Amino acid sequence: MTPHIPPEWAPQAAVWAGWPRLPEEWGSAFAGAKDEVEGFLKALAKVTPVNVACGSRAAYGDAHSRFGDHANISLHTVLSGDIWVRDTGPVFGTTQNQLVANLFRFNGWGGKYIMPGDDMTAGGIASAELVQRTQHDFILEGGAIEIDGDDHLITTRQCLLNPNRNPDWTQAKAEAALRDALGVTNIIWLDQGLNHDHTDGHIDNIARFISPGRVVCQTPSGPDDPNADILKTVETDLRRGGLDVVTVPSPGLIIDEAGTPLPASHMNFLISNDHLFLPIFEDKYSAEAISIFDQVLPSTTIIPLPARHILSGGGAFHCMTQQVPKV
Repeated sequence: MTPHIPPEWAPQAAVWAGWPRLPEEWGSAFAGAKDEVEGFLKALAKVTPVNVACGSRAAYGDAHSRFGDHANISLHTVLSGDIWVRDTGPVFGTTQNQLVANLFRFNGWGGKYIMPGDDMTAGGIASAELVQRTQHDFILEGGAIEIDGDDHLITTRQCLLNPNRNPDWTQAKAEAALRDALGVTNIIWLDQGLNHDHTDGHIDNIARFISPGRVVCQTPSGPDDPNADILKTVETDLRRGGLDVVTVPSPGLIIDEAGTPLPASHMNFLISNDHLFLPIFEDKYSAEAISIFDQVLPSTTIIPLPARHILSGGGAFHCMTQQVPKV
């Protein structure tokens, strides 16, 4: 039976997250990333139980030094390359009031980042949750799809039709696979994601549902926004897809130590139990973004938190988490 995938704003029993453990993947941002992840997980744990996939015994010890005996944070030696469990973990759904873990093949974001343990993360989390699992024989990362729980799914051609994932996929084949696995029929395609995004255009950096049929995306910020044209196209295509569109300003130009633009996005938020955890990159456009979220989600508490060091690894709060719905 095809599962129902609840939207992110549905009640959650827990949230899985990763812990930074590979210094070679972070460089000079390693210590700062751990500080930001700690702050985020402690804030999240105030509203939702947190399970941390530490990835190794050494990482478990490191995480334990941060969280100790925190009442709402549990540490697990689930194998994982690093923190990106949105992509390496399962996609949870429900069938006949039972929780089910949908497991997909994973190949390191098209073979670009092969980290030991990432191909074991989904199974490890499913085992820790003691739930039924369904294995799907195609490559899919959780950050590549956005679902509203009411038959809408958004994704990008840049990622899902990329030959480095499923080489034989046409758009028709991709849609058939998504419908069979996730129980959606209304699939809306965007062309591409942010520039310099190593995920090949994940949707969770450009467009997110905040209620059935209602989506939030970004408008360009500043004359040097590296994604100005892409963001304008995203908004246009979402409206053409029949969705109710809300816009917030992007973070604008955020660069790394070498001066290369980073895929900074206010879209990489996590919604959990009536709270929205918004990544902030020390940019001047955050206050307006927070204000807009407050207006359009009056029953949701907006929690802005720093994520500049986490961004150095390629993502933010959504990329490093996977929610477990209540059943």
